[in-house]
Amino acid sequence: MCSSDLSPFDLMLRSLALVLPLVSGLRVPVSRRDVLTRTAAIGAASCAPLLPVSAKSAPDYAGAKSALQELITKDENIGPTMVRLAWHSSGTYDKMSKTGGNGGGTIRFKEELAHGGNAGLDKMVAKLEPIHAKFPDVSYADLYVLAGATAIEAAGVKVPFKAGRVDAMDPSAVTPDGRLPDASKGNDPQKTAAALRKDVFYRMGFNDQEIVVLSGAHSLGRCHPDASGYSGPWSPTPTMLNNYYFNLLLSLPWTIKEWDGPMQFEDPSGKLMMLPSDLVLIQDKAFRPYVKQYAKDNALFIKDFTAAYTKLTELGTKGLKLVEL
Repeated sequence: MCSSDLSPFDLMLRSLALVLPLVSGLRVPVSRRDVLTRTAAIGAASCAPLLPVSAKSAPDYAGAKSALQELITKDENIGPTMVRLAWHSSGTYDKMSKTGGNGGGTIRFKEELAHGGNAGLDKMVAKLEPIHAKFPDVSYADLYVLAGATAIEAAGVKVPFKAGRVDAMDPSAVTPDGRLPDASKGNDPQKTAAALRKDVFYRMGFNDQEIVVLSGAHSLGRCHPDASGYSGPWSPTPTMLNNYYFNLLLSLPWTIKEWDGPMQFEDPSGKLMMLPSDLVLIQDKAFRPYVKQYAKDNALFIKDFTAAYTKLTELGTKGLKLVEL
């Protein structure tokens, strides 16, 4: 006799599978040796261990991060665009309808890339496609957020990364255009401030303090005429995340730039720029005190930015797990 974890019912099924051809109705000739051989096979089958079902391999987030770091090492200016991709992938969330956010990775679809606020991001999506192909168990949604976190780390700040997003399979999950911030609303500061609050950030569940601190991401990168239409960096250190953006807003005289593009502001050197939505942060009485706080205290800015950015990248998701990388 031998021990087995098989139930009597399972043993019966295995026996039938082996003995069925012996049934006289099938007209198979049977010898005494056949019977003995098949009976021995039944006994062996009942004792054979059940092979474990192979589990799906865990997503290689560390490998994907390494590949992202390699891209940034080759071109440090790509990092800020990774942050923009993660930001815009997340910034479509609506707390009332519970739609949008980066839970489905929908920014990879041409329908969402065509939105006005996403101009130029199709190039970044294409650059990340080989990494997704190499690490297919990492969802697009997780990859875009990981890209932002990796770029922010390269810029000097470590932000938490949580994973577990499940990609939407088709563009039906793409939200309507108009949910991302506008640089200007008819060059009217009051309308621009109202749009930032009601049309964008309040819709996602952010308050005035979070609006200001998230705007600090403009310390990274620059605007490109062939994408947003605007031109130039906000800061002389566009690959470092710090409170320099807020200091510049308060300390420099910003005048309207004379050029053929949309209205933007420039510093006396003409090398730096600010958008109308940036100037609103010091023009609006509720926003301005937060600008002053962050201009004075870089550590406070980093702490509050980390909290608000993490909240942003988790909008519209559930069941995420922290991944230590």
